[in-house]
Amino acid sequence: MNGLAVITADGSHTLYVPELKEYYHSVYGAINESLHIFIRAGLRKIIDRKDELNILETGFGTGLNAFLTCMEADAEKKKVSYTSLEPDPVPEQTWSTLNYPDHFSSADYRPVFRKLHNSEWNKEEVISHFFTLLKLRMKMEDVQLPGKKFDLVYHDAFGPDVQPELWTTNIFIKLFNSMATGGILVTYSAKGEVRRVLQQCGFGVERLPGPQGKRHMTRAIKLI
Repeated sequence: MNGLAVITADGSHTLYVPELKEYYHSVYGAINESLHIFIRAGLRKIIDRKDELNILETGFGTGLNAFLTCMEADAEKKKVSYTSLEPDPVPEQTWSTLNYPDHFSSADYRPVFRKLHNSEWNKEEVISHFFTLLKLRMKMEDVQLPGKKFDLVYHDAFGPDVQPELWTTNIFIKLFNSMATGGILVTYSAKGEVRRVLQQCGFGVERLPGPQGKRHMTRAIKLI
């Protein structure tokens, strides 16, 4: 899906999709939002559990979550197998302009960001010694997920008002069944309806402080 690059409050890009009237990330800071929700509230809570982690992302989008997760895996020397679904990829002429690698001065991460986007669809690719990526070009509604595999799910679809089909009982049951016991699902949405559906599907649900500009986020745990 194409979009217009916009600078957010922390200096990092997001994309605005005019036909949806929706941003890919928070205008208060794209990198800050992803770090807060997916890395700090998600990955860092499970990173010491086992030798290799399996992560599922619903929506590759700009590649920001995969990029930050790859950096974290390399920094912690933790092997991560990352699966991401994306039926409508961002075109190269758009993603190649995004400035995420420029925000980290410890190393030149531009080749990593390019490799994430240029990796072949529907084939597992080695991105770094600690990070492998499988991008599936398909809808969440259509994918067949393995049972009891994923330690962590990043539910990063467009919001319930824009993509209601990705916030249904059927979708969350599918995610629940794909997760290992004790697995964590994190998402920026803290809507009461979303939390109620998660609870109905068997998750234990927490409402946590959100990133800048957002009061709350949601973390759900597969208890059994």
